[in-house]
Amino acid sequence: MPRSSLSPIPSNLPDVAERRALQLLVVDDDATQRRLITVAAKQAGHEVTVAPSVADAIEKLRAARFDCVTLDLVLEDGDGIDVLREMASAKFAGSVIVISGMDGKRRSAARSFARSVGIELQSLPKPLDLAALRISLANLGKTAMGLPAIHTWGGVANDAIVERHRA
Repeated sequence: MPRSSLSPIPSNLPDVAERRALQLLVVDDDATQRRLITVAAKQAGHEVTVAPSVADAIEKLRAARFDCVTLDLVLEDGDGIDVLREMASAKFAGSVIVISGMDGKRRSAARSFARSVGIELQSLPKPLDLAALRISLANLGKTAMGLPAIHTWGGVANDAIVERHRA
Protein backbone atom coordinates (compact mmCIF):
# COMPACT_ATOMS: atom_id res chain seq x y z
CA MET A 1 0.00 0.00 0.00
CA PRO A 2 1.58 3.34 -1.02
CA ARG A 3 2.43 5.80 1.69
CA SER A 4 0.28 8.93 1.71
CA SER A 5 2.16 12.12 0.90
CA LEU A 6 0.70 13.62 4.08
CA SER A 7 2.02 10.96 6.45
CA PRO A 8 4.74 12.12 8.81
CA ILE A 9 8.22 10.78 8.24
CA PRO A 10 9.47 8.97 11.33
CA SER A 11 12.37 10.65 13.11
CA ASN A 12 14.69 9.71 15.92
CA LEU A 13 14.99 13.37 16.98
CA PRO A 14 13.28 14.34 20.23
CA ASP A 15 9.95 15.93 19.66
CA VAL A 16 9.21 19.35 21.10
CA ALA A 17 7.30 17.85 24.02
CA GLU A 18 10.38 15.78 24.94
CA ARG A 19 12.76 18.74 24.93
CA ARG A 20 13.74 19.93 28.35
CA ALA A 21 13.35 23.65 28.99
CA LEU A 22 16.48 25.21 30.45
CA GLN A 23 16.17 27.16 33.69
CA LEU A 24 17.93 30.39 32.75
CA LEU A 25 19.04 33.28 34.98
CA VAL A 26 19.61 36.54 33.07
CA VAL A 27 21.97 38.90 34.95
CA ASP A 28 22.20 42.33 33.35
CA ASP A 29 21.56 45.84 34.65
CA ASP A 30 20.47 47.09 31.21
CA ALA A 31 16.69 46.61 30.92
CA THR A 32 16.82 46.45 27.11
CA GLN A 33 19.43 43.69 27.12
CA ARG A 34 17.50 41.74 29.78
CA ARG A 35 14.36 42.00 27.65
CA LEU A 36 16.13 40.87 24.43
CA ILE A 37 17.68 37.86 26.14
CA THR A 38 14.44 37.00 27.93
CA VAL A 39 12.32 37.16 24.77
CA ALA A 40 14.81 35.06 22.77
CA ALA A 41 15.03 32.43 25.53
CA LYS A 42 11.27 32.25 26.09
CA GLN A 43 10.64 31.93 22.35
CA ALA A 44 12.98 28.93 22.44
CA GLY A 45 10.86 27.40 25.23
CA HIS A 46 13.10 28.12 28.21
CA GLU A 47 12.13 29.35 31.68
CA VAL A 48 13.66 32.73 32.53
CA THR A 49 14.41 34.51 35.80
CA VAL A 50 15.98 37.98 35.72
CA ALA A 51 18.41 39.70 38.05
CA PRO A 52 19.38 43.35 37.44
CA SER A 53 22.26 43.40 39.96
CA VAL A 54 25.03 41.35 41.57
CA ALA A 55 23.10 41.24 44.87
CA ASP A 56 19.90 40.07 43.17
CA ALA A 57 21.79 37.46 41.13
CA ILE A 58 23.45 36.04 44.25
CA GLU A 59 20.12 35.92 46.08
CA LYS A 60 18.48 34.08 43.17
CA LEU A 61 21.40 31.66 42.76
CA ARG A 62 21.11 30.75 46.45
CA ALA A 63 17.33 30.23 46.20
CA ALA A 64 16.99 28.17 43.00
CA ARG A 65 18.80 25.87 40.58
CA PHE A 66 19.67 27.15 37.11
CA ASP A 67 20.99 25.29 34.07
CA CYS A 68 22.49 28.43 32.59
CA VAL A 69 23.29 32.00 33.58
CA THR A 70 23.73 34.82 31.07
CA LEU A 71 26.01 37.32 32.75
CA ASP A 72 27.05 40.88 32.02
CA LEU A 73 30.53 41.66 33.36
CA VAL A 74 29.82 45.26 34.38
CA LEU A 75 26.87 45.77 36.71
CA GLU A 76 25.88 48.84 38.71
CA ASP A 77 26.60 47.25 42.09
CA GLY A 78 29.68 45.22 41.18
CA ASP A 79 31.37 43.00 38.68
CA GLY A 80 30.22 39.82 36.96
CA ILE A 81 33.31 38.16 38.45
CA ASP A 82 31.66 38.63 41.88
CA VAL A 83 28.74 36.53 40.60
CA LEU A 84 31.15 33.90 39.22
CA ARG A 85 32.89 33.71 42.62
CA GLU A 86 29.55 33.09 44.34
CA MET A 87 28.68 30.46 41.73
CA ALA A 88 32.02 28.72 42.34
CA SER A 89 31.54 28.69 46.12
CA ALA A 90 28.04 27.26 45.63
CA LYS A 91 29.44 24.54 43.29
CA PHE A 92 27.31 25.78 40.36
CA ALA A 93 27.12 22.95 37.82
CA GLY A 94 25.47 24.77 34.92
CA SER A 95 26.84 26.83 32.07
CA VAL A 96 27.52 30.54 31.85
CA ILE A 97 27.21 32.76 28.80
CA VAL A 98 28.97 36.07 29.36
CA ILE A 99 27.27 38.77 27.30
CA SER A 100 29.35 41.88 27.63
CA GLY A 101 30.40 45.01 25.82
CA MET A 102 33.84 44.71 27.40
CA ASP A 103 36.82 44.08 25.16
CA GLY A 104 38.00 40.58 24.29
CA LYS A 105 40.78 40.75 26.90
CA ARG A 106 38.28 41.27 29.73
CA ARG A 107 35.95 38.53 28.42
CA SER A 108 38.96 36.22 28.09
CA ALA A 109 39.99 36.96 31.70
CA ALA A 110 36.47 36.06 32.87
CA ARG A 111 36.62 32.83 30.85
CA SER A 112 40.01 31.94 32.40
CA PHE A 113 38.71 32.64 35.91
CA ALA A 114 35.60 30.54 35.30
CA ARG A 115 37.65 27.61 34.01
CA SER A 116 39.95 27.87 37.04
CA VAL A 117 36.94 27.30 39.33
CA GLY A 118 35.32 24.62 37.16
CA ILE A 119 32.59 26.65 35.47
CA GLU A 120 31.81 26.17 31.77
CA LEU A 121 31.75 29.62 30.16
CA GLN A 122 31.02 30.96 26.69
CA SER A 123 31.31 34.58 25.67
CA LEU A 124 29.22 36.72 23.33
CA PRO A 125 29.84 40.44 22.72
CA LYS A 126 27.40 43.31 22.86
CA PRO A 127 25.61 44.33 20.80
CA LEU A 128 24.14 40.87 21.19
CA ASP A 129 23.77 38.63 18.14
CA LEU A 130 20.43 36.96 18.96
CA ALA A 131 21.11 34.15 16.47
CA ALA A 132 24.34 33.28 18.32
CA LEU A 133 22.48 33.33 21.65
CA ARG A 134 19.74 31.06 20.31
CA ILE A 135 22.37 28.64 19.01
CA SER A 136 24.19 28.62 22.35
CA LEU A 137 20.94 27.93 24.23
CA ALA A 138 19.90 25.23 21.75
CA ASN A 139 23.25 23.52 22.15
CA LEU A 140 22.99 23.71 25.95
CA GLY A 141 19.52 22.19 25.71
CA LYS A 142 20.89 19.35 23.59
CA THR A 143 23.74 18.60 25.98
CA ALA A 144 21.30 18.71 28.94
CA MET A 145 19.46 15.85 27.21
CA GLY A 146 22.72 13.97 26.62
CA LEU A 147 22.73 14.72 22.89
CA PRO A 148 25.59 16.21 20.86
CA ALA A 149 25.60 19.96 20.28
CA ILE A 150 25.13 20.27 16.54
CA HIS A 151 22.98 23.35 16.02
CA THR A 152 24.07 25.88 13.44
CA TRP A 153 22.65 29.13 12.11
CA GLY A 154 22.90 29.77 8.40
CA GLY A 155 25.47 27.02 8.06
CA VAL A 156 27.79 28.61 10.62
CA ALA A 157 28.55 26.44 13.63
CA ASN A 158 28.14 28.11 17.01
CA ASP A 159 31.78 27.46 17.91
CA ALA A 160 32.84 29.55 14.92
CA ILE A 161 30.68 32.46 16.12
CA VAL A 162 32.09 32.25 19.62
CA GLU A 163 35.69 31.94 18.37
CA ARG A 164 35.30 35.09 16.25
CA HIS A 165 34.53 37.09 19.38
CA ARG A 166 37.23 35.74 21.66
CA ALA A 167 39.81 38.30 20.59
